Amino acid sequence: MQKKYERIVLWVQEEIKNGSLSRGDKLPSENELMDRFDVSRQTVRRAMEELADKGVVEGRRGSGTYVTVNTRRYAGREVRIAVMLTYVDTYIFPSIIKGIESVLSREGCTLQIAMTDNAVEKERMLLKEFIHTQSVDGIIAETVKSALPNPNTELYRELERLGIPVLFVNSFYRELDIPHISMDDRRAGYLAAKHLAECGHTRIGGIFKADDGQGHLRYAGYTDALMEKDIKIRGDQVIWIDSEELRMMEDESVKFLKRLKGCTACVCYNDETAYKLVSIFRKAGHRVPEDLSVAGIDNSGLAKFCPVPLTSVENPVEELGRTAAEQITRKILKNEEMETLEFAPRLIMRNSVQVIHEI
Repeated sequence: MQKKYERIVLWVQEEIKNGSLSRGDKLPSENELMDRFDVSRQTVRRAMEELADKGVVEGRRGSGTYVTVNTRRYAGREVRIAVMLTYVDTYIFPSIIKGIESVLSREGCTLQIAMTDNAVEKERMLLKEFIHTQSVDGIIAETVKSALPNPNTELYRELERLGIPVLFVNSFYRELDIPHISMDDRRAGYLAAKHLAECGHTRIGGIFKADDGQGHLRYAGYTDALMEKDIKIRGDQVIWIDSEELRMMEDESVKFLKRLKGCTACVCYNDETAYKLVSIFRKAGHRVPEDLSVAGIDNSGLAKFCPVPLTSVENPVEELGRTAAEQITRKILKNEEMETLEFAPRLIMRNSVQVIHEI
């Protein structure tokens, strides 16, 4: 014989299956359910406990009970996860996508890829579309120019209010309380600078991205290492560039040659920056690493295939992608909480750093 509380459980499950209740919707109050099913308050609470144990609903203190289960999967429909990256087919991004895709295919989820071109307006357009259509069940997003004030933060908050979880990958917005999966960027900058110092270099310049939060963190690690080794930090030998200047770096070669004059080594924001710096110095008749030692960050394909293979700090991007996908699928399918994880980087040594003397 069916128990009284089971009638309520089955009713809620059926309302979800037929689309009458969706994720984020509030259930009727205890009093309304008591009247509807002619049962006691204790019976209603027993039903809510059963549904909560199944991960279907959650109680919010002072607010009520809400549907938390992903209604698409609950009703036998596909789960769609959007992956919004600054770029898709270059540098480290194919590896991030590979990691994400390996998990989503295993879980039977559909992957939707979107690209922002590192532009705030395109990010805004995509977020508005996700909010308007509510066609995705979760979003893995890489931030756009995360060191600058971003006008789109309220759109991310609106997605969360709609019950669409967001997880940042590779970078994050400090002003949003949203978990992120990334490398420990401060540690990466530290490892690159520390290695140069341990190879005997004391005049160590740096090139960092001004408009990305990663650039600021990597610079902080660079200064940590230099101060630890009691090496003077010279502001005139630290070059700040934005995304557009990075793309046109070789057109401004005179600036980089002038600012790094007197340096025997340089920490670069990433391998793309390092690759271009090697090209600039070689075209000007300088030798790498004999005249300038160069350390990159990310250990991308550019590091391996640079004319002078680059010493670089490895960014475990495929693992970042897998971890981000695992976290967001568990959130969507099981309502498990997501958490911030920053992976420890490691130094990969190649030919772009000369040892002056051992310390």
